Amino acid sequence: MIDTVTPDRLLARADLCARWAGLALGVAVAQGLATMDSDDMAMPFVSAVTAFGLCAVGGVLLGDSLTPAPQDRVRTAALSPRRVRNHVPPRMAPLLVFQTACLAVLLVIGAAAADADGAGRTGRALAVTCAIGPTRHLTPWPGLYYAAPVLVSLTLGTAACAWSLRRIAHRPGDNLSRHDRSWAITAAWGLLVSSQLLLVLGMIGRVLFYSRCAGMLGNFAALVIYPLGLLSLFTLGWSVFTIVVPRAVDDE
Repeated sequence: MIDTVTPDRLLARADLCARWAGLALGVAVAQGLATMDSDDMAMPFVSAVTAFGLCAVGGVLLGDSLTPAPQDRVRTAALSPRRVRNHVPPRMAPLLVFQTACLAVLLVIGAAAADADGAGRTGRALAVTCAIGPTRHLTPWPGLYYAAPVLVSLTLGTAACAWSLRRIAHRPGDNLSRHDRSWAITAAWGLLVSSQLLLVLGMIGRVLFYSRCAGMLGNFAALVIYPLGLLSLFTLGWSVFTIVVPRAVDDE
């Protein structure tokens, strides 16, 4: 007997291939951006992290678009309205929202405290003046120069994922399929947020490490940076695992 593959299974595998392709394209684009020639060593790395997150989001959204909703002959309506929050991960979604808020706060603080670097280029450095010694400009600092591409990509990715989650919640289909696809899109958004938060935390941590007179401010910032960094690593791992191992794909 010839083993046949149903159209639903072909679409499920196409969804999985699109997710993997998005991650693979993100790695390739990030590698190319990270190794490009530039007078600023930090900007290629910022572009690489941003491109990787956007490619991952694009791959998941493409996979979702390749799987049309089932069209039944008889449509039934539930008494309770469908809400996006009923389909996203109940524990991880609040963590990702919290990380997004932290990222926005850090970028605002970074832009407000940023100064010009030694070459006079604005939004790239933090001016540090110790009790003894001249003022130093430590880079890279997440000022407006580095924060602009992060904010643009975060806004685009959040808007696209929010639209897709709303579309999934209101289109026909079973609750299991809606949950699985909502989890995948939430994971793609989490990968974008977590990677960029790690990038900003790394910039701030590097400046504080090379600052010799941070004092109590440096200790307080370290108490914030390290827990946020560990949380971001955890959510980044969860996001990648959820994207590459979707629960909707079954080989049985």
